[in-house]
Amino acid sequence: MADHLVELRQITKSFGNVNALTDVSMIVDNAEIIGLIGDNGAGKSTLIKILSGVHAPDSGEILVRGKPVGHWTVAQAHAAGIETVHQDRALAVQHTIARNIFMGREICGPLGFVRVRKQYEEAERLMREIGFTSKVFTPDSVVATLSGGERQGVAIARALYFAAELLILDEPTTALSLTETQKVYSFMLQAKAKGSAVIFISHNIYHAYDIADRFIILDRGRIAMEADKSEIESAERLVQHMKDFARAGHQGGPQ
Repeated sequence: MADHLVELRQITKSFGNVNALTDVSMIVDNAEIIGLIGDNGAGKSTLIKILSGVHAPDSGEILVRGKPVGHWTVAQAHAAGIETVHQDRALAVQHTIARNIFMGREICGPLGFVRVRKQYEEAERLMREIGFTSKVFTPDSVVATLSGGERQGVAIARALYFAAELLILDEPTTALSLTETQKVYSFMLQAKAKGSAVIFISHNIYHAYDIADRFIILDRGRIAMEADKSEIESAERLVQHMKDFARAGHQGGPQ
């Protein structure tokens, strides 16, 4: 059996007296979209920061392609192909698409000069591969002129260029219209088609249900449920599960 892309085993993380995560285990494989769902304070952000190397777990184990890793850092996560697109996308909107894709990791020649034409060509290829079909947009288009969904596409293109095997999207559909949300779904499906895994973080269960192959629900720092889409007949059923977990927690039941 092939090794999993990433595996977390019994990850625990506290901040002072606050237990952010307790014994969290999860597996991520290539070419799948995982919907990571939970209310505010469920532990989603902490889990993602551990995956991306921002925080070190207090206990537990991280494995990448079957090999345990120690002293996990952001640089190690990047080297392993883990890229995070944060909710604000971290784009410089006054610059062009090409400039944003390569900002901080420019393509340079042997003398250290930036290969502007090469960056333009690579940006053009990436844009078309992930679904920028309109010729209105070119690598010279200024990001400020793009819609919210299109800006997500630029951020995803940047991650894919740097060989993202695991793409983490933090609330990418927040405040987007239905049409713009569909654009983001298309970008995610293109990433999956290229073999990348996608973790789609959302508190909107309906958005997650539309696109994910598998769901992980976090509740007060623990995994409350993990299921394939084939096991959950509707988004409404997922909503009911979350209500049940919340009710059990408030009544002192299992968490």
